[in-house]
Amino acid sequence: MAQTREFTLPSEIGSVDMAASAAEDFAKAGSVPEEALTAIDLAVRESVANAVKHGNRLDADKNVEITLSIAESVFEIRVRDFGIGFNVEAIPDPTDPANLLNATGRGILFMRSFMDEVEWLRHPEGGTVVRMAKNL
Repeated sequence: MAQTREFTLPSEIGSVDMAASAAEDFAKAGSVPEEALTAIDLAVRESVANAVKHGNRLDADKNVEITLSIAESVFEIRVRDFGIGFNVEAIPDPTDPANLLNATGRGILFMRSFMDEVEWLRHPEGGTVVRMAKNL
């Protein structure tokens, strides 16, 4: 049986911790294995931080929508911002020696490393949705 939790947070840095805490509580209540919790925590933190800083550009008039679900041995996270979007392929590879000192780009690498699936989608009503899945 699928379990889902949806919530909305403001575009402020404090929302990162709130989202991570909510995800941890939801995962534990859903009996997610301990070894998956760190990956989920890091993916939530990176995706919400990106939504707040890069998607919504810390605009207090915009929110971040988060959906967590557990179904058929998969934990799924969806994080939506209300920004103008971006091309994920245009983000420089942070592992390239020329980019090692850059301050940005690592979050996408982390999300892809921690989760089994990661994709960026344009929401039909505007904004970007990052969808991530962790096989349990």
